[in-house]
Amino acid sequence: MNTQREPEDQELLDDEQSDRIEKRAHLLPEEQAVGSDDPEAQAAGVLADSDERTKDPQGTRQRYSQTPDHGE
Repeated sequence: MNTQREPEDQELLDDEQSDRIEKRAHLLPEEQAVGSDDPEAQAAGVLADSDERTKDPQGTRQRYSQTPDHGE
């Protein structure tokens, strides 16, 4: 099974990721209050963390107390 992406597909993914980062780089009010030296780097980090939590919801529930188990 070939898991490599075609160059056009990778460019589309890169563009989508860039768009997500650009949108998230607009600071929230509480982030504006404390400022950010590099909003785009901050956005990339926030989105990477979010993506990781989304890919592993069970692990997220085990590691983070703010993520409730179903039925709580």
